[in-house]
Amino acid sequence: MPNVTSVITRAIRKRLDWNMIGIAISVLIVAIAAVILVRLLRDIDVDRVVAALQAKSIRQIALAGVFVAVAYLALTFYDFFALRTIGRDAVPYRIAALASFTAYTIGHNLGATVFTAGAIRLRIYSAWGLNIIDIAKIAFVTGLTFWLGNAFVLGAGMAYAPAAASAVNQLPPWVNRTIGVAGLMTIVGYLLWLRPRRRVIGRSSWQIALPSPRSTLVQIGIGILDLGAGAIAVYALLPDYPAVEFSVLLVVFVIAILLGFVSHAPGSLGVIEATMLVGLPEFPKEELLASLLIFRFLYFIVPLSFAAVLLGLRELRLIAGSAATLAEPEAPPLRKRAPSDCNRRR
Repeated sequence: MPNVTSVITRAIRKRLDWNMIGIAISVLIVAIAAVILVRLLRDIDVDRVVAALQAKSIRQIALAGVFVAVAYLALTFYDFFALRTIGRDAVPYRIAALASFTAYTIGHNLGATVFTAGAIRLRIYSAWGLNIIDIAKIAFVTGLTFWLGNAFVLGAGMAYAPAAASAVNQLPPWVNRTIGVAGLMTIVGYLLWLRPRRRVIGRSSWQIALPSPRSTLVQIGIGILDLGAGAIAVYALLPDYPAVEFSVLLVVFVIAILLGFVSHAPGSLGVIEATMLVGLPEFPKEELLASLLIFRFLYFIVPLSFAAVLLGLRELRLIAGSAATLAEPEAPPLRKRAPSDCNRRR
């Protein structure tokens, strides 16, 4: 028993140590972003920001809104793919779409995505017989989809346009190109590792069979669609002058999304803006900030409101269904027929 206790204690201590490291990294990213924002926005002209907001055409905003919708459509496939991977094929797409959309949208906006998104998924999927182990498996597969998509897009972008990453991380372009190529080679190595046989990780009920190489390419495609559509939405809102290549914007956008995700800041507030302002210095700050404010409204505020309404309506429908079941009168018990007079005489 003492040995078991000591093993458990060491495991908990190691877990806490990793959590503390993660918290420290998150706090550091948020602090750096705050310092950068204060420095960049210290002398900003608010009137010019308002003028830039008013100058945005309805066509620009509508086009950005369409691609934001495409990005969230791609987001619904995260859970759908994960459910098929863990063998929960009975859950239909509409339920997977609801769970994925509400979990990611509300979780990312509130922060602590692992807990908030997990609680929402458990609430929705429990009606379909899924338990907390299934939710953990879904979180693992969706996380793998997210990181594979990011690694491919960022790796390809840094290999093609390393100077775009240099504007953010201040590393020489050749170093960023090397990082990008290394990221792509890592994905190739992962696909080759999957090729000989079906890979299984975990133990007992926590086991997960990793997707096949062909399914992994689907995973990467989902991530590319998600990130690509979001980047196009930002691109549609950028000022017309100076012109910037989409590849440059894509690299900066993916870095901003990753830093925002790692920071665990609610809605990546401040982190995305600071990264984009640093990574795209060719634009006037006021005009770029106006574009980012519109993007934040379309990408965070509108979906959050929609997700809250959807989740609220679902809960009201469940409450109404429970109330109707409780109010339903019980069927009267069957009464035994009294014997007839003829039978009694017999």
